[in-house]
Amino acid sequence: MLDLIPSLGSWLQRPEDRQFAVATIVAAAGSVPRPVGTSMIVTGSGEVLGSLSGGCVEGAVVALAQDAMDDGSPRRKAFGFSSADAFAAGLTCGGELDVHVEPVPADMPGQAAHPLRASLRQLAELAADEPVALVRGIGTPGGGAVVIRNSEGFSAAALNLSGLQGEPLFQVEALVRSGSAGLVRLAQPGSCPADRTGDDKEFGPAVLVESRLAPPRMLVFGANDFGAALVPAARLLGYHVTLVDARPAFANQPRFAVADQVVTDWPHRYLAAEAAAGRVDNRTVAAVLTHDPKFDIPLLETALALDLAYVGAMGSRRSHLQRVDNLLAAGVRPERIAQLHSPIGLDLGAVTPAEVAVSITAELLAARNGAARCIPLRDASGPIHQQHPARPVPTNTTQQEIAWT
Repeated sequence: MLDLIPSLGSWLQRPEDRQFAVATIVAAAGSVPRPVGTSMIVTGSGEVLGSLSGGCVEGAVVALAQDAMDDGSPRRKAFGFSSADAFAAGLTCGGELDVHVEPVPADMPGQAAHPLRASLRQLAELAADEPVALVRGIGTPGGGAVVIRNSEGFSAAALNLSGLQGEPLFQVEALVRSGSAGLVRLAQPGSCPADRTGDDKEFGPAVLVESRLAPPRMLVFGANDFGAALVPAARLLGYHVTLVDARPAFANQPRFAVADQVVTDWPHRYLAAEAAAGRVDNRTVAAVLTHDPKFDIPLLETALALDLAYVGAMGSRRSHLQRVDNLLAAGVRPERIAQLHSPIGLDLGAVTPAEVAVSITAELLAARNGAARCIPLRDASGPIHQQHPARPVPTNTTQQEIAWT
């Protein structure tokens, strides 16, 4: 649902009394195009906002949404690949999705808005990248929905969702604070999730959490052609990008205005100050493109002493060897130098600044996903989209389903 925030404002300006249904992926397995939490809104007239699978199951989900609006009852349906019926709605990619559909009735004068409608209105007021969490009940009509605009404001009382206490409450809080998405099932007395059968996989009440943190930072050091190409590429990946260069005549060029922030300062001094102020963390990325030892060496000394997600430096292999010698002479430990991505980027045969930007962002994605093999998909086997295993306390953004029994 959070992906729809940029479109919710204009969409909600239409007649307020119309009914609609929200279809959401609540579980996923195998190779699937979209993660848990992805939502699509369907109106009574058949208008659609969003997408669940890129086209594989949308038609069937629209029909399911219409049925839910007709009788006012939520639905849950599983979609997967079936070779027995080539015309059946399913995922040709071979994965499996569970889709929950929640009907939202039309506004009635004098009555409070449906909790999910009220939550969508709150989401529409947010900036596209503002930290937020949407926590809602799944499996019962009017299951409740709460928008949390700051994870630090999390409280059990504010949620007020039936059955949410103890370990499930702890798990919901962990998902909210870590910027994760997941389904927490609330087991009922005498129930067993393993006994679930049927296409709708009904299993009683659950809580769906969709949350996101502030965007991770990318610090691009070097106001040159390569920096100009990397800044917009990094923003496409969702980074908040800061360009840093000590030379005002270079940093203040109009072509760098696309960066979220442009700073004129010595790179190592700026990074040290940001670290001291707590504005860098283990999601922060540093790309050192200055290609000048007087900037590079003190900057890399500072960066390699921090717990950053990625530190990369541009240069030839010869430059890299000299850089390593200089860092060792400066007292940087070999095990820290081993974490440096230098020369920066994957070997894609990149030459132009735009191609180098693709090479760097490709390596960023690979470094972010420890399971990445960096080989052509046609030469690999198994699911393209790997599902991360559930973890009791998530430490990074994941999509998962957790059962408490």
